[in-house]
Order: sequence, then C-alpha cells, then structure tokens
Amino acid sequence: MEALQSVVSLIITLGILVTIHEYGHFWVARRCGVKVLRFSVGFGKPLFSRTDKHGTEFSVAAIPLGGYVKMLDEREGPVKQEELHLTFNRKPAKQRIAIAAAGPIANFAFAIVAYWLMFMLGFNVLVPKIGAVDEESIAAAAGLQAGTEIVSVEGRETYGWREVMMALVNRIGDSGDISMVTKPEASTATSSYRLQISEWLKDKEQTDLIASLGIKPYRPKIPAQIGMVKSGSPAELGGLQTDDVVLSVDQTAVGDWFEFVDLVQPAPGQQLLVDVLRDGSNIQLKLVPEAHYDDDGVRTGRLGVGVASFSYPPEMIREVSYAPPRAFVEAVSQTWADTSMTLGAIKKMVIGLISLDNLSGPITIAQIASQSISSGLEDFLRFLALLSVSLGVLNLLPIPVLDGGHILFYLVEVVRGKPLSEKSQLIGFKIGLSLVLAMMVVAFYNDIMRL
Repeated sequence: MEALQSVVSLIITLGILVTIHEYGHFWVARRCGVKVLRFSVGFGKPLFSRTDKHGTEFSVAAIPLGGYVKMLDEREGPVKQEELHLTFNRKPAKQRIAIAAAGPIANFAFAIVAYWLMFMLGFNVLVPKIGAVDEESIAAAAGLQAGTEIVSVEGRETYGWREVMMALVNRIGDSGDISMVTKPEASTATSSYRLQISEWLKDKEQTDLIASLGIKPYRPKIPAQIGMVKSGSPAELGGLQTDDVVLSVDQTAVGDWFEFVDLVQPAPGQQLLVDVLRDGSNIQLKLVPEAHYDDDGVRTGRLGVGVASFSYPPEMIREVSYAPPRAFVEAVSQTWADTSMTLGAIKKMVIGLISLDNLSGPITIAQIASQSISSGLEDFLRFLALLSVSLGVLNLLPIPVLDGGHILFYLVEVVRGKPLSEKSQLIGFKIGLSLVLAMMVVAFYNDIMRL
C-alpha cells in the first residue's frame, strides 16, 4: 500500500512540474510563431490525447518520468512549403533561446507562486531554541549557549529549525567560519558567533547538520507513550499497542518520547528489543524499524507510531504568515535561496566537496513526495517549490540535450553569425547524453542502496 502511495505521489508531483516546465516552452513557442505538433506529459504510448484547432496534439503518455514539446522542424522531417515560416529551425537565434529558456523560467515562476501561497496560508514552526551544546564540539568552541534562540545563520533569518538547516546546507564542504546570531529567551539583545569549520562534512552522505555542529534542539519532556499505531507498520507487526509506555530500547532507558525517537531513527532495518509498560506489566517486544527518507533524502528508522496527545509550551510555537505583498517578497527570496543552494551543491559535487552519494533519483523523490503529501499542504507546496527550482537549475546547465545546452549552441550561433556544424552539435549531444545517463545511473544506484 505504501509503495502504491509513493508511485501515485511521484506521478502527481512529476505531472505538475513537467506540465509547468513544458507549458513554458509551449507558450513562448506559440508566441514566436512556431507550430507545436505535440505537447506530451510522459513518454511512450499516449493514454489520452486530443488535438486543438491549431493542430497541436495534447497527450498524457504511459511513462510519467518527463515530457516534451515537439515543434515543426525541417531537421526532423519534410515540411510543406507553406509552413516553412512556422518551423523552429528558421526562427532567429534569439527566439530559439527564448523558447529553450522558457521551460526552466516557468519552473522558477511556479516555485515563487508555491512559496507565495505557503507564506500567505501560514504554518507553525518550532522556535529554534538551543537545548544543549555538546562538549568539545564546534558550537562549544564558538561559545554558543544552551537556552538561547538562533536568530540567523549566515545572515539568513531563521524563524524555525528548517531554516537553520537550509542555511547550513550552503556551507557543506567549506572551510572558514559560519556566522550565527542568537538571543536569550524573552530578550531582544543578540550575540554573534563564528563557528570554525574545516572541509565540513566533505565527502559524507547527508547527515544531521545541526547535530554535527554539536547543537541539540530544545525539547520539552514528553512521555514516551504510544498514541497511535499505523496499520501494517513495523510497530503493529512487532506487537506494539496504543497506550504502551516505552521503558527502554536495547536496555537503554527511555526518559521521554524524544529519547525513544533518538534510539529508533539510527536503526533502519535493525532488530530492537523494546521494553514497554502495558496494563501494569512489563513486556519485551522485538521491533524492526523501516527505512524512511526526510525532505532532504536523509535515511532514518521509523516504526509507524505516533506519540500520545501532548502540547508544546505556547512560547515554543511560532506562526509564520504574511500579507500578500510581504508573502511575495519572501517567496522570491526563498526561491533565490533555493537556486543558490542548488547551484552551490552542484559546484561542490563537481569539485569533490560533496559526496555523489547525495544524488537522488525517482525512488527517493517518490518517497519524499508521498511523505510531504501526507504531512499537509504546507509541506507539499514546499517540496514542489524546491523540486521545481532544482528542475529549473538542472535544465539550465550548459550540457547538450538539456535546455542549457541548446541555449549554449544558439549563443555560439549569435556570436559566430552562423550555427555550429551538424557534426559538432552531434558530438556535443553524445557527450551530453553520456553525462546525463551517468548521473541517472548514480542516482538510481543511490536509491537502490538506500532501500
């Protein structure tokens, strides 16, 4: 059932993003006077199609891993004399550049709209308050204090822990220092710190960035009592029941819910001996957490349980919501930050500062899509926006077969006054295709290894 949900989530997610991307190409092509023969979401045999009055076939195909816009082009077959002015290849290079760039630009525009909706609808976050600082850690050496709230990281406002983590992503593999500003609870006075790093997390698969600095988020004491057991989950299969109180995991005492989570998350696929209190009796269960991937592809263990009802202290909850004008500014800022982060990550992968193990393929995307849809509209909008930015950035890379490669060829044509020879373009496309296929193989391999 979970696998089916992941597949459906992948189809929905890619269907939205591919449609947006290809519509960008389609919209600009039409306005440049190019005849569009087919607008396809998916590859292979069409499952559904219709043709409009302009002769464009709109179709949904069987393989939902992409899409394309097919335009009238003399290089792909004979063209009637009266339609030569409608061919893509006869349009000025600047118009062809605009058509190629329109897909990625549509992805960036969609990300802004998604974030805009998210910020207008509003959402709640946990205040990024430091609960403890590990001894002999990077944070301890910088002088960070427990009980203070992280206000900003690298100049980026951090209204929640997610924003702290996203700001830190940009520094993976770097040397130097990370700037951080904190303030005591119920105070406006701030303190600035410099966290010294040296090739921070270089060549390592994604991990808990905050913990790697020696920072532990503040956590109120919440009883380790089971409030929900998901049907068919590892917890149900292992005999865990609602209202059980967890006492220990592998003979390690559990003081609260977060300690229970901390013992389960590092153990995907491993058998755990869990002692629980049920109706006054101690019972030992054997539980095997399943692998779970968060929004950033980090692999952790999950039992499929929920904590019994509790409330965070009101001062720990922050509502993030803006009026439409401010929400739009925040959306543009967030899209720009995502773009910078993606470009930085690509650069660091190329020069070896970030491990290729961090590349993810459709399996991981499907899992994260399923989780974000289940988590609510805010998480799904955020995931769509981030993935849309990634799609836009990747397609603008100057690699033949991608939109950026086409743009590169057309720019060379503008400079030279004539297009590159077909032989040169063919060589470029072969190199580009090899690079893209190699990247896909690595991504699929990483997905399989995570499973």
